[in-house]
Parts: sequence; structure tokens; C-alpha cells
Amino acid sequence: MTRRTHRSIASVVALGAALALTACAPSSGGDDSGGGSGDTTLSVWSWRVEDKAAYDTIFAAYEKAHPGVKVDFKAFKATEYNKILATGLAGSDGPDVPQVRSYGQLQTTVASDSLVPLDGKVDLSGWDENVVASAKGKEDGKIYSVPLARQTTVMFYNQDVFDKAGLEAPTTWDEFMAANTKFAADGLTPIAVGAKDDWTLPIVHEVLAAPRFGGKTFQDEVTTGSKDFTDPDWVASVKVLKDLEKFMPKNVTGVAITDAQTLFTAGKAAMLPGGSYDLAVLQKANPAMKIGVFQVPPPPGSPSGATATTAGWADGNFAVSKKSKNQKAATDLVTWMSTKEFGQMVADDVKQISAVPGVEYKDPLLKQMSENYVKSGSPYLLLTDFRYGSPSGTDLLGKGIQQLLLGGKDASTVSKELDTGVKTWFKPAA
Repeated sequence: MTRRTHRSIASVVALGAALALTACAPSSGGDDSGGGSGDTTLSVWSWRVEDKAAYDTIFAAYEKAHPGVKVDFKAFKATEYNKILATGLAGSDGPDVPQVRSYGQLQTTVASDSLVPLDGKVDLSGWDENVVASAKGKEDGKIYSVPLARQTTVMFYNQDVFDKAGLEAPTTWDEFMAANTKFAADGLTPIAVGAKDDWTLPIVHEVLAAPRFGGKTFQDEVTTGSKDFTDPDWVASVKVLKDLEKFMPKNVTGVAITDAQTLFTAGKAAMLPGGSYDLAVLQKANPAMKIGVFQVPPPPGSPSGATATTAGWADGNFAVSKKSKNQKAATDLVTWMSTKEFGQMVADDVKQISAVPGVEYKDPLLKQMSENYVKSGSPYLLLTDFRYGSPSGTDLLGKGIQQLLLGGKDASTVSKELDTGVKTWFKPAA
């Protein structure tokens, strides 16, 4: 999942201790048929320590429906997972079913020839193209994984704080600014941002300023080369964050994302820009809190026709290891992960927006976030299109916005350095 996707949400980060690799070897008790003489034990690895209980519930249901198959779910510390997984896939004690990264971050694993192509084995027809793209090899176009979740950007807000101030979720930029001013005057932090964790800042940029650079329209323009990141609308979108700094926590670059979340759940901040993956963590931190979500309205100067948007991307795909001794059983499990049955469990138990089409959401906020993306979605541009090389777009913008907030660089410089960095490897589509 994005690098938050590296905190315990990114909180998506740094959760739990890494388990010893030697304890995670696939069982040799079964054969490649996925049944037969004795149980087949499938080892599933993930970086989602915080979701272990939910996955145990999900895989228990799979075991019940598939006698003779046992699923051993292992979760590792998110910030150490990439190295652990690479070592596991290269050796003989790796997982049968690894959780893998998406889009550009998947490509290193694909290039290592560690995964089984799933074309003809899983059916992703009818899925969101942006989601399916996350599971493919960039060079050969083959499907190497099944997407787990659709993450979306979102502005969370404290409904009780808004009610006390006599305010509703803003639908215009003027209303948004008036709310910020009101909360600041009342001694609250209007927008809880944790800029110490630079990986969060491109997400904050999408939440606050995607309409200012043009959302999906700009994606089409920048990926075909008709515009680049020095475009005035993009530069203006980066400047939006500097303009809003006065509504963020003091010394915001010293505030961690977990601190920002605590400000919000403790009622000391009115709003929190983040991702759908944050919902379960926020609800757990303060079950009594009345949380709402809204799309930030377009800032002044946004391109003609620009509307509020919800950026989205696929996160946390599952694949089959080429070194699995139980490849058929592993493929059967991953194929099941493309079904609505599994997708519904992801929504109900993991509290994520499932990548599987047609899933229903019991949680009203999860439902609203999903509907916002369906109705007015745009790609999380720097992740979906600009992570296929180094330096990545998300790394460049995250560190650049940190410097912007520290006062060391202006929006034009940050944008120029982003453009120069990605152009060392990015080539526009024909």
C-alpha cells in the first residue's frame, strides 16, 4: 500500500516486530494438488501487522470451504518487509503467497522472475483499469498479482467539532477557508498534518489540491508529454500547501503522522487529510468519535471544469511464488481472492475498500469513500504513473514539500526538481 501503507497506517507504518524468516517456511506436508494425503499448508506473507486478526478470520473461512488446506498467515514490520520478501522469494523458505507492492514498486519483484504469471488463471475483466494496471508487469503486460484494495484520498472531519462551531462540511473553497479560520480562532488545529513523514505529503497534496492541477485531465496531459510538472497549474497546486501551512500544527515538519492522528482523535484538530486506509485506525483510537468525510472543493484558479475529486490507487496485491511447492493450491487461493466473497470479507473485516467490483459496504464512511471515487475519481498520479523509476515522483514531491514547509524552497523550485527527477527515467506515452 503506499508507504503509509507502510505505517500502522502508515501508523499506515512501523508496526510490530519482524518475524524470523526461518520460522516461515512453507509446509512440506502437502502435495501440489492442494489436498490429497495430509494437509497442504500455504504460507502467506504480508506487511499488514495491524490486520492479522482480520486475515486469520478470513482464512479460517477459506479453510472451512477447502478441507485439507491450511493457511499460515505471517505479518512483518512494514518498513522491513521489502527486504524480507526479496530474501524469502530468492531462497527456499519464502512464502507460497506473498503480498506484493503495486504499480512501479511491483516491477523489481517481477524482474526477479519470482512470481507466477496469472493470465488465464484469474479473471479481472470488468475491474477498474487503474486497479488492474497495479498488478501488471510494465514490460510484458502480464498479470502477476490480484489487487486487494482500492485506497482513496479523503479529508476526515470531526462532526462534533463542526456542529459545535455551527458548520457543515464545506462545498466551496470560501467555506473551507472560513472553517479553517474559525477553528484556528477557537484554539483548535484546523488541519492535522504529519509532515515529519515525507511519504504522507503527496497524499496531503492530492487531498487539498488535486482540482488545482486538474486531476485526471492533468494525468492524461503529463503522461503523453503535452504538459509537465513545471506547468503553472501544477506549481499553483503545490503552493496551496504553503498557503495552508498556517492552519497546520506548529512546526509541522516535526510532527509525525501518528501525532497528527492523535490530535484528530483527541478532538484537538478539526480535520485530517489522509487515506481510506486510516479509517479503521481512527475508529479504533476513539470509537465514540463521530467522523465524517468530504472532498475538498476546488481552490481558486483551478482549470475550467475542475471539480472536487477523490484520488485512488490499488494497494497490497497478492501473488504466487514460483518457488512454492504447492503452486496449484496457492493459485487456487489467489484466484479466490479475486471473488466477491473474498472482497466482501476485506470490506467487513479488514475495513478496506475492496478491489473487487460489486462489493457492498456496511460502514457508511467506507461506502461514501468508495462512492466518491466511483463518481468523481482520479488517479493518485505520482504513485500510479511515476513510481516506475528512481527517483520516484512520490519521493521527490514528499521531500520537496517538506522543504517548502521549512521555507527552504518555493513551489516553483519543488515542481522543477520533481520534473527534472522523473525525466531521468520517464518517457511520455506515444
